[in-house]
Amino acid sequence: MAEWPGGARGALCLSFDNLGEAAEIELGALGAGAVLGEHFTATRVLPELLDALRERDLSATFFVEGLNTELYPDALTAIAAAGHELGYHAWQHEQWGELSAADQADNLARGIEAFEALDLTVAGLRPPGGQLGPGGVEILRRAGLRYCSPAGKGAGAEDGVALLPFRWRHVDATCVLPPLAPVRERMTGSPDPLTPDTFVVHLEAEIDRLASEGGFASIVLHLFMLDWLGKDRLIALLDKIAAERGLWVAPCAAVAEHVLARPEGFRDATSLDSTSWTG
Repeated sequence: MAEWPGGARGALCLSFDNLGEAAEIELGALGAGAVLGEHFTATRVLPELLDALRERDLSATFFVEGLNTELYPDALTAIAAAGHELGYHAWQHEQWGELSAADQADNLARGIEAFEALDLTVAGLRPPGGQLGPGGVEILRRAGLRYCSPAGKGAGAEDGVALLPFRWRHVDATCVLPPLAPVRERMTGSPDPLTPDTFVVHLEAEIDRLASEGGFASIVLHLFMLDWLGKDRLIALLDKIAAERGLWVAPCAAVAEHVLARPEGFRDATSLDSTSWTG
């Protein structure tokens, strides 16, 4: 069994994906005449979330699109100033696995340069869609990233890059997206959409299991879905995580450095998942 700091049985990364309208632009979902730079996730949801995390002394990883360096530079600076990690989520939420290796490299270079222009750094990538695609980890290694968080399970390392996968069963969007009905059926026995209450109960049970059995997990919440989840449920989940003493709760970059410093303890520990939210 992998060893974690402080004698913890398991490691948990709390992560939040997407910011602003980048993903909506990529999907062509913005209406004609939409005003950029005023998205509710940046103007309302993020400040409230940062307060809630601060009150519980929790550090999270925010996987955000590079476009936000242009639309919401102050929001990115506020995330970092609050002690959280910024991770890369492609430039405009492009489906990473569908990009050529060359396009992945260009996308990474553009994003890293834009973050550095704000005196911000990114250590890892969560590929939109969950798949690494043609470039694999080699593209990330060449770009100087320390880890990636694709779909899969089990923390590990490959060619000097830490692998910190997320499981679809730990993602809020799995509750509602039609292509992920098979995941819901494995979770609950039914392909029907899950209610926020059911999802929180599921996550709380998964946290208990992780603290008991050990391993690694990443909870993935989307800023645009926090209204769906509801403030009371979010607070209950954050309280649960903050109170759990059997887990090392840390940003992805910290977990990645722990894994990379002990490669023998994480060898062949990762399996990737080809499931996609796009069907």
